[in-house]
Amino acid sequence: MELSQVITQRRTVKQFDPAHQLSAEEFETLISQAVLAPTSFNLQHWRFVRISDPVLRADICSAAWDQVQVVQASELLVITADIKAWEKNPERYWQNADTETQAMVVTMLTEFYQGREWIQRDEAIRSAAFAAQNLMLSAKGMGYDSCPMIGFDADAVGALINLPADHLIVMLLAIGKAAAEPAPRAGQLSLGEVLINNRFVE
Repeated sequence: MELSQVITQRRTVKQFDPAHQLSAEEFETLISQAVLAPTSFNLQHWRFVRISDPVLRADICSAAWDQVQVVQASELLVITADIKAWEKNPERYWQNADTETQAMVVTMLTEFYQGREWIQRDEAIRSAAFAAQNLMLSAKGMGYDSCPMIGFDADAVGALINLPADHLIVMLLAIGKAAAEPAPRAGQLSLGEVLINNRFVE
């Protein structure tokens, strides 16, 4: 499938075939392509919690107000982000670079993030969201559909997956074989409304 088709045809699907399973190779492809997403200072904040335990799926479904895609989809990922990735042995993010470059980048990222909690959080969310989009587009290119979700009790889900204190949940992402066509698009804003030339008009 051409990239333009993948982007155009990617939709949020609410109903999945519960009998369908992704192969191990397909799942590995999804994750391998997810981690090629852009990320600030190559920090790779994303952490993907794959929910394969059916009991845990059911508990998360309850925390997501009984939305059926949580239990029906072939895969359910809790997309989380490590807010403190910047201070956890940052040299490892640049392991393929020479020593001088490593030292320079670590100094730069430390100065950028240290004491700026809002930036730490914002960048973690951005990185994880980029990775989630890669997952959705990759899934569509493989003939699957997806459903990104923010409709859930984040504290309850966090407790269920033992979310570390320095991590946050960015979204749930269900992936699988669609069992029903998505509803027609509700309506896109015109490009003239969303595209601003140079600066906003006062």
